[in-house]
Amino acid sequence: SGDGLIISDLDSALKNDHPWILEHITSYADFRGEPFTALNTALIRNGLYIEVKDHILLEKPVHFLHIAHPDGNAYQAFPRNLIKVGQNSQLSIITSYHHLSDAPYFHNSVSEIVLAENAMINEIKIQDESTKSYRIDRTQFYQKNRSIVNSVSIDLGGSLVRNNLGFSIDGENCETNLYGFYILSGEQHVDNHTNIDHLKPNCNSNELYKGILNDAARAVFSGTIYVARDAQKTNAFQSNKNLLLSEEAEIDSKPQLKIFADDVKCSHGATIGQLDEEALYYLRQRGIPEAGALTLLRSAFAGEIIEKISFGPVKKYIQDRIEHSLKNKFS
Repeated sequence: SGDGLIISDLDSALKNDHPWILEHITSYADFRGEPFTALNTALIRNGLYIEVKDHILLEKPVHFLHIAHPDGNAYQAFPRNLIKVGQNSQLSIITSYHHLSDAPYFHNSVSEIVLAENAMINEIKIQDESTKSYRIDRTQFYQKNRSIVNSVSIDLGGSLVRNNLGFSIDGENCETNLYGFYILSGEQHVDNHTNIDHLKPNCNSNELYKGILNDAARAVFSGTIYVARDAQKTNAFQSNKNLLLSEEAEIDSKPQLKIFADDVKCSHGATIGQLDEEALYYLRQRGIPEAGALTLLRSAFAGEIIEKISFGPVKKYIQDRIEHSLKNKFS
């Protein structure tokens, strides 16, 4: 704690009788119709609590490192996180998931992130876990007037992963940007389910998810943009782009718009295909070996997401991890 920032484990924060926590925890990630959220809520033991006071601009990001080390035995975890960003404040969070053991484990986490007026959060998640891990991750944002969310999610590991990302935009002149990238091979399976609820007028949302799949890997993208009757002047854009590098790889893409206002600009789309043969030929004609040309084209496909990361060292780290994953999974 200090300098307008509180970082605590949730259990300690609850013991200190923070009234805001008691009032708001479980208020945003509704468990009705969501069995894994209900399971997490029933088994809440600990997690993370972050509070940024009003008028605090944190220049350096906060990094949370999750390391799974099951000691050879399977285990399960149900962390619950609550984050509050005060008025006119800014917070950047980097959350990374890694492993030190190949023992199987199940991780079911729920995070609730609340932004007051004029608040801003930059959130980056890097999932690079064991291919014997099973993860269900739900993050629910709540935005008030003129708040900004920038969210980037990178999935490289995991056997079965489901990311549930929700936004309740309950203020005017908000901005919501979410980007995702996944690289899958073997029999990996990653689901990305996003839900953006535009409840008030004059807000913008931009969503772009991209993936590269090889072998018998499978991915699901299900994105819903909901525009309420009162949410006039909404601008909402959604896109999912995928490269399939084998005949067995599969992507199920389902972008959706539910619009009940008449003065909006909304679009959605999905593309599924292979690498551009003409681009590959162009690179080969300039003396680049086939393996190098393929890596270059795949890296370029990822570049659009990497460029959304604003922290130089983090951008470099993610770029290196993506290139390493591309070489290992597609060599």
